[in-house]
Amino acid sequence: MKVPALSTHRPDYSVPLDEGISWFDSDTGCTIVVSTPAADPGLWEDFVDGAVRTYHKHGIERALDMDSLLDEANTQLFHVAVNDRGKVLGGIRAKGPLESAEESHAIEEWADQPGLSAVRKMLTDRLPFGVVEMKTAWMSDDAGRSRSLSDTLARTPFPTMALLDAQFVVATAGAHVLNRWRNSGGVVATKIPATPYPDERYRTKMIWWDRGTFTNHADAKQVSKIFNEMAILSRQLDHVDARALGSGL
Repeated sequence: MKVPALSTHRPDYSVPLDEGISWFDSDTGCTIVVSTPAADPGLWEDFVDGAVRTYHKHGIERALDMDSLLDEANTQLFHVAVNDRGKVLGGIRAKGPLESAEESHAIEEWADQPGLSAVRKMLTDRLPFGVVEMKTAWMSDDAGRSRSLSDTLARTPFPTMALLDAQFVVATAGAHVLNRWRNSGGVVATKIPATPYPDERYRTKMIWWDRGTFTNHADAKQVSKIFNEMAILSRQLDHVDARALGSGL
Protein backbone atom coordinates (compact mmCIF):
# COMPACT_ATOMS: atom_id res chain seq x y z
CA MET A 1 0.00 0.00 0.00
CA LYS A 2 1.52 3.30 -1.04
CA VAL A 3 2.24 5.70 1.80
CA PRO A 4 0.08 8.79 1.10
CA ALA A 5 1.96 11.97 0.36
CA LEU A 6 1.74 14.98 2.64
CA SER A 7 -1.33 17.03 1.83
CA THR A 8 -1.70 20.77 2.26
CA HIS A 9 -5.46 20.39 2.71
CA ARG A 10 -7.20 19.24 5.86
CA PRO A 11 -8.81 15.86 5.10
CA ASP A 12 -12.46 15.00 5.69
CA TYR A 13 -11.96 12.64 8.61
CA SER A 14 -14.12 9.60 9.26
CA VAL A 15 -13.80 6.20 10.91
CA PRO A 16 -14.86 3.63 8.28
CA LEU A 17 -15.27 0.81 10.80
CA ASP A 18 -18.67 -0.58 11.59
CA GLU A 19 -16.96 -3.84 12.50
CA GLY A 20 -13.53 -4.88 13.64
CA ILE A 21 -10.72 -5.79 11.27
CA SER A 22 -8.27 -8.52 12.24
CA TRP A 23 -5.26 -10.50 11.06
CA PHE A 24 -2.94 -13.13 12.49
CA ASP A 25 0.47 -11.97 13.71
CA SER A 26 2.95 -14.82 13.46
CA ASP A 27 5.52 -13.10 15.71
CA THR A 28 3.22 -12.99 18.73
CA GLY A 29 0.97 -15.91 17.83
CA CYS A 30 -1.94 -13.53 18.39
CA THR A 31 -4.79 -12.13 16.36
CA ILE A 32 -4.49 -8.37 16.03
CA VAL A 33 -7.85 -6.63 16.10
CA VAL A 34 -8.48 -3.00 15.15
CA SER A 35 -11.93 -1.84 16.14
CA THR A 36 -14.05 0.75 17.94
CA PRO A 37 -15.77 0.60 21.35
CA ALA A 38 -19.18 0.64 19.63
CA ALA A 39 -18.32 -2.15 17.19
CA ASP A 40 -16.72 -4.48 19.77
CA PRO A 41 -17.96 -3.56 23.27
CA GLY A 42 -16.83 -6.84 24.85
CA LEU A 43 -13.32 -6.54 23.47
CA TRP A 44 -13.23 -2.88 24.49
CA GLU A 45 -14.16 -3.86 28.06
CA ASP A 46 -11.32 -6.39 28.08
CA PHE A 47 -8.94 -3.68 26.86
CA VAL A 48 -10.01 -1.25 29.60
CA ASP A 49 -9.81 -3.94 32.30
CA GLY A 50 -6.31 -4.90 31.20
CA ALA A 51 -5.16 -1.28 31.14
CA VAL A 52 -6.53 -0.57 34.63
CA ARG A 53 -4.97 -3.74 36.03
CA THR A 54 -1.57 -3.07 34.45
CA TYR A 55 -1.36 0.61 35.36
CA HIS A 56 -2.46 -0.14 38.93
CA LYS A 57 0.23 -2.81 39.25
CA HIS A 58 2.90 -0.28 38.34
CA GLY A 59 1.42 2.49 40.47
CA ILE A 60 0.75 4.85 37.58
CA GLU A 61 -3.04 5.11 37.63
CA ARG A 62 -2.73 8.86 37.12
CA ALA A 63 -1.49 8.27 33.58
CA LEU A 64 -4.68 6.39 32.66
CA ASP A 65 -6.77 9.59 32.46
CA MET A 66 -9.83 7.60 33.54
CA ASP A 67 -12.38 10.27 32.62
CA SER A 68 -11.13 10.20 29.04
CA LEU A 69 -10.78 6.42 28.97
CA LEU A 70 -14.34 5.78 30.15
CA ASP A 71 -15.82 8.28 27.68
CA GLU A 72 -15.96 6.30 24.44
CA ALA A 73 -16.15 9.54 22.45
CA ASN A 74 -12.43 9.94 23.24
CA THR A 75 -11.45 6.68 21.54
CA GLN A 76 -11.83 6.58 17.77
CA LEU A 77 -9.98 3.26 17.41
CA PHE A 78 -8.34 0.67 19.60
CA HIS A 79 -5.93 -2.16 18.85
CA VAL A 80 -5.60 -5.40 20.83
CA ALA A 81 -3.58 -8.59 20.61
CA VAL A 82 -5.74 -11.63 21.38
CA ASN A 83 -4.22 -15.06 22.00
CA ASP A 84 -5.68 -18.39 20.87
CA ARG A 85 -7.67 -18.66 24.12
CA GLY A 86 -9.38 -15.35 23.50
CA LYS A 87 -7.38 -13.45 26.13
CA VAL A 88 -6.29 -9.88 25.40
CA LEU A 89 -2.54 -9.66 26.00
CA GLY A 90 -2.10 -5.97 25.25
CA GLY A 91 -3.33 -3.00 23.31
CA ILE A 92 -3.43 0.71 22.67
CA ARG A 93 -6.11 3.25 21.77
CA ALA A 94 -6.27 6.23 19.42
CA LYS A 95 -7.83 9.63 19.98
CA GLY A 96 -8.35 12.05 17.12
CA PRO A 97 -7.74 13.55 14.77
CA LEU A 98 -7.26 16.35 17.28
CA GLU A 99 -9.01 19.64 16.66
CA SER A 100 -6.71 21.64 18.93
CA ALA A 101 -3.49 21.17 20.88
CA GLU A 102 -5.48 21.39 24.10
CA GLU A 103 -7.17 18.06 23.27
CA SER A 104 -3.84 16.27 23.63
CA HIS A 105 -3.05 14.76 27.00
CA ALA A 106 0.52 15.98 26.49
CA ILE A 107 -0.63 19.47 27.51
CA GLU A 108 -1.48 18.12 30.96
CA GLU A 109 1.72 16.10 31.14
CA TRP A 110 3.89 19.16 30.51
CA ALA A 111 1.78 21.54 32.63
CA ASP A 112 4.06 23.95 34.54
CA GLN A 113 7.10 22.42 32.85
CA PRO A 114 9.68 24.26 30.68
CA GLY A 115 8.70 22.39 27.50
CA LEU A 116 4.98 23.21 27.54
CA SER A 117 5.09 25.98 24.93
CA ALA A 118 7.20 23.80 22.59
CA VAL A 119 4.75 20.90 23.02
CA ARG A 120 1.82 23.15 22.19
CA LYS A 121 3.57 24.60 19.12
CA MET A 122 4.62 21.19 17.80
CA LEU A 123 1.04 19.96 18.04
CA THR A 124 -0.49 23.12 16.57
CA ASP A 125 1.88 23.18 13.59
CA ARG A 126 0.81 19.67 12.57
CA LEU A 127 -2.93 19.89 13.20
CA PRO A 128 -3.80 20.99 9.61
CA PHE A 129 -2.38 17.69 8.32
CA GLY A 130 -4.09 15.47 10.88
CA VAL A 131 -2.74 14.42 14.28
CA VAL A 132 -3.92 11.34 16.16
CA GLU A 133 -2.78 10.65 19.71
CA MET A 134 -2.01 7.07 20.77
CA LYS A 135 -2.74 6.45 24.44
CA THR A 136 -3.16 3.83 27.17
CA ALA A 137 -0.63 1.33 25.84
CA TRP A 138 -0.26 -1.81 27.93
CA MET A 139 1.01 -5.38 27.75
CA SER A 140 0.49 -8.43 29.96
CA ASP A 141 3.41 -9.94 31.84
CA ASP A 142 4.01 -12.66 29.28
CA ALA A 143 7.81 -12.84 29.20
CA GLY A 144 7.84 -15.02 26.11
CA ARG A 145 5.88 -12.48 24.08
CA SER A 146 7.12 -9.21 25.59
CA ARG A 147 9.47 -8.15 22.80
CA SER A 148 7.25 -9.26 19.94
CA LEU A 149 4.18 -7.61 21.51
CA SER A 150 6.12 -4.39 21.90
CA ASP A 151 7.16 -4.47 18.24
CA THR A 152 3.58 -5.17 17.18
CA LEU A 153 2.18 -2.27 19.21
CA ALA A 154 4.88 -0.03 17.73
CA ARG A 155 3.31 -0.64 14.30
CA THR A 156 -0.21 0.39 15.33
CA PRO A 157 0.24 4.04 14.26
CA PHE A 158 0.09 3.02 10.61
CA PRO A 159 -3.35 1.37 10.44
CA THR A 160 -4.49 4.24 12.65
CA MET A 161 -3.22 6.93 10.28
CA ALA A 162 -4.70 5.11 7.29
CA LEU A 163 -8.14 4.61 8.86
CA LEU A 164 -8.36 8.14 10.28
CA ASP A 165 -6.70 9.76 7.26
CA ALA A 166 -4.09 11.57 9.34
CA GLN A 167 -0.48 12.41 8.55
CA PHE A 168 0.88 12.16 12.08
CA VAL A 169 0.62 10.09 15.23
CA VAL A 170 1.90 11.41 18.54
CA ALA A 171 2.46 9.56 21.80
CA THR A 172 4.22 10.18 25.09
CA ALA A 173 6.11 7.63 27.16
CA GLY A 174 9.16 6.98 29.28
CA ALA A 175 12.56 6.25 27.80
CA HIS A 176 12.31 2.45 28.15
CA VAL A 177 9.17 2.43 25.98
CA LEU A 178 10.40 5.00 23.46
CA ASN A 179 13.57 3.00 22.80
CA ARG A 180 11.39 0.10 21.65
CA TRP A 181 8.88 2.12 19.67
CA ARG A 182 11.50 3.98 17.66
CA ASN A 183 12.10 0.85 15.60
CA SER A 184 8.88 1.50 13.64
CA GLY A 185 10.01 4.97 12.58
CA GLY A 186 8.95 7.03 15.57
CA VAL A 187 11.09 10.13 16.12
CA VAL A 188 11.57 11.43 19.65
CA ALA A 189 11.19 15.20 20.05
CA THR A 190 14.64 15.59 21.58
CA LYS A 191 14.48 19.39 21.86
CA ILE A 192 11.52 19.19 24.25
CA PRO A 193 12.72 18.61 27.83
CA ALA A 194 11.43 15.46 29.51
CA THR A 195 8.61 15.86 32.00
CA PRO A 196 8.35 14.00 35.36
CA TYR A 197 5.02 12.37 34.49
CA PRO A 198 3.12 10.57 35.92
CA ASP A 199 5.55 11.03 38.82
CA GLU A 200 9.21 11.71 39.61
CA ARG A 201 10.23 8.16 38.70
CA TYR A 202 9.64 8.91 35.03
CA ARG A 203 11.16 11.14 32.37
CA THR A 204 8.41 11.22 29.77
CA LYS A 205 9.08 12.47 26.26
CA MET A 206 7.09 12.97 23.07
CA ILE A 207 7.43 10.75 19.99
CA TRP A 208 6.04 11.32 16.48
CA TRP A 209 5.33 9.10 13.49
CA ASP A 210 5.00 10.69 10.04
CA ARG A 211 3.51 8.32 7.47
CA GLY A 212 5.33 10.14 4.67
CA THR A 213 8.85 9.78 6.10
CA PHE A 214 8.82 6.87 8.58
CA THR A 215 10.89 4.63 6.28
CA ASN A 216 13.86 6.98 6.85
CA HIS A 217 13.88 6.08 10.55
CA ALA A 218 12.40 2.58 10.94
CA ASP A 219 14.19 -0.77 11.10
CA ALA A 220 13.99 -2.67 7.81
CA LYS A 221 12.17 -5.60 9.43
CA GLN A 222 9.52 -3.29 10.82
CA VAL A 223 9.10 -1.49 7.50
CA SER A 224 8.41 -4.81 5.78
CA LYS A 225 5.82 -5.76 8.39
CA ILE A 226 4.18 -2.32 8.24
CA PHE A 227 3.67 -2.57 4.48
CA ASN A 228 2.39 -6.13 4.82
CA GLU A 229 -0.13 -5.12 7.48
CA MET A 230 -1.25 -2.13 5.44
CA ALA A 231 -1.87 -4.44 2.47
CA ILE A 232 -3.91 -6.75 4.71
CA LEU A 233 -5.86 -3.76 5.99
CA SER A 234 -6.61 -2.63 2.46
CA ARG A 235 -7.91 -6.08 1.49
CA GLN A 236 -10.01 -6.29 4.63
CA LEU A 237 -11.60 -2.93 3.91
CA ASP A 238 -12.35 -4.06 0.35
CA HIS A 239 -14.17 -7.11 1.78
CA VAL A 240 -16.15 -4.92 4.16
CA ASP A 241 -17.16 -2.62 1.29
CA ALA A 242 -18.14 -5.59 -0.87
CA ARG A 243 -20.38 -7.02 1.86
CA ALA A 244 -22.02 -3.64 2.34
CA LEU A 245 -22.74 -3.36 -1.38
CA GLY A 246 -24.08 -6.91 -1.49
CA SER A 247 -26.48 -6.19 1.35
CA GLY A 248 -27.74 -3.04 -0.36
CA LEU A 249 -26.41 -0.72 2.37
